Amino acid sequence: MTTYSAFQKFKRNKLAMAGCAFTFLLLVVMLGGCWLRPDSTQYANNQHLVLSTLKPGNVVQFIRFKSEVVSSGNFFTEWIQGGAPLGYEEIPVRSVHLKDGDILWVDAYDMSWQEKFAKGVSTKTLLRSNDSGTEADFIFTRRFLLGTDKYGRDVLSRLMAGTSVSLMVGMIAVLISLLIGVTVGLIAGYYRGWVDAILMWLTNVIWAIPTLILVMAITFSLGSGLAVVFIAVGLTMWVDVARLVRGQVLSVREKEFIEAARAVGNSDFRILFHHILPNIISPVIVLAASNFASAILVEAGLSFLGLGAQIPQPSWGNMIREHYSFLTTDLAYLAFAPGVLMMLLVLSFMLIGNGLRDALDVRT
Repeated sequence: MTTYSAFQKFKRNKLAMAGCAFTFLLLVVMLGGCWLRPDSTQYANNQHLVLSTLKPGNVVQFIRFKSEVVSSGNFFTEWIQGGAPLGYEEIPVRSVHLKDGDILWVDAYDMSWQEKFAKGVSTKTLLRSNDSGTEADFIFTRRFLLGTDKYGRDVLSRLMAGTSVSLMVGMIAVLISLLIGVTVGLIAGYYRGWVDAILMWLTNVIWAIPTLILVMAITFSLGSGLAVVFIAVGLTMWVDVARLVRGQVLSVREKEFIEAARAVGNSDFRILFHHILPNIISPVIVLAASNFASAILVEAGLSFLGLGAQIPQPSWGNMIREHYSFLTTDLAYLAFAPGVLMMLLVLSFMLIGNGLRDALDVRT
C-alpha cells in the first residue's frame, strides 16, 4: 500500500479525523502559549483571593496600578517560562467613581484597599510613564468565562496552560521510548542468540513492573519535577516498543530482500535502518499513538500525587488534586473540567491510533 492511498483511507475515517482536529486545536493552544490565554502571567498564576470560586461568566472590574516589575519582552523566554509579569498591579473592585480625572470613591472587594481609596487617589499615581492618562488606562473589566478557582485564578487560562504540560510529556516520552525501544528491538531481533537473550531478559524484567510504580520509583530517585517526569515516563514505555519491534524484525530478517542486501555487502547498520526499519514502521506508529495517550494519563496521575508538575505550574492532574474536594458541591466543574479535557485528549489519540491501524493494514 502506498503512502498516498493509506492517507486517503485515513482521511475517510471520520472518528480519526475528529481526533486529529481536537489534537490540532490543543496543539495551537500549546504553541500560542501565554499570548492566547486571558491570563498571560507565568503559569497563569495571577491570584486574587477575594475572587475565589467565581462562577463561569462573571465580569469583574479592575483598577490598574503602575508597577516596577516589567516584562522581559523576549518572545522565546516568555514562551519557555509560560508567561511574563503583567508590568502593573491590578485591584478588583465592584465600582469606581471619578471626579475631575481623580478617583473619588471605590467599592473594593478587599477592605484594606477600601480604606486606602477612601482618602481619594490621583490618577497620576496609577499611570505608567507611557500611558496617555485616559480612564481606559487604569480601569478595565475582565470576564472569567470558566470562573475562578479557590485561589482566584482564571480557570480557562489554567486549563490552557496545562495543555502544554500534557502534550509536551506525551511528545518527549514517546520520543524517548521510540529511541530506546526501536534500537533494542532491532538489535535483539536481528542478532538473536545471546544478544537477544540478554536484551529480552532486561525487557521482561522492566515489563513485569507496573508502569506507575516504576515511574514513581524513578521520580523518587531523581526528584520531582516536570523534567524528571519526561525521563521517567519515557524510560518505562520503551519495553512495549522493543517487544513489538523485535517480533517484527524476526519475521522480516529472513525475507529475500534482506538476504539480497547481505549478499551485495551492505553493513548491518544499513540493513537495519534502511531495509528492515522502513518495512516495520507501520505498527510502531500505531503503538506510538497509544503510548502518547498512556503518557498523558501517567503524568496526570503523578501530578495528582504531587510527583509531577509542581505548583504553581498548572497540570490537569494537579488541578484535579486541588479541587477534588468540591466534587459533591456546585463547584464540581473545577475538577471535572481538566478531567474531561484529559479524557478527550486520550480518546483522540486512541481514535488516531485505530485510524492509523486500519489505514496501514494491507489486508483491508
